[in-house]
Amino acid sequence: MAGDRIERDVLIEAPIDVVWEVISRPEQIVHWFSDEAEFDLRPGGEGVLTFEMKATDQPAAYHLRFEAVEPPRRLAYRWVYPGGEEPRPGNSMLVEFTLAEEGGRTRLTVVESGLDLMPWPDDEKQGYADSHDKGWAQHLQRLCAYVPAAADRPVA
Repeated sequence: MAGDRIERDVLIEAPIDVVWEVISRPEQIVHWFSDEAEFDLRPGGEGVLTFEMKATDQPAAYHLRFEAVEPPRRLAYRWVYPGGEEPRPGNSMLVEFTLAEEGGRTRLTVVESGLDLMPWPDDEKQGYADSHDKGWAQHLQRLCAYVPAAADRPVA
């Protein structure tokens, strides 16, 4: 089995307040993560991230609920839960972004956890872990490339 968590860590060439804006604002998220983003950024707030799935030519919409919004240090949400259910451990994955300043740059750690509690067969858990491990690597690479350009724009 894959383990309970997928973890990625990057050092971004931008101040922490800029990185926070880029990971927490829908109009910024569409430049590095999902194709569409809408949400209410507050603990308990809900949202939707939509990804264009090239293999199926159909969009995939993931509903989310924010667990923590602590600017500019921590952002956490639950996603991948069944429609009509409240997200909780055992029916959803928890995604946590942690930001730390490092000499004018920002260390961003992303942890997606809760896989062991999901009611899926082991092969499905392994497929999810493999897919999301690769996905986070690609998205964070895009984030690192995008943030310096975002740093040149004023933070609203």
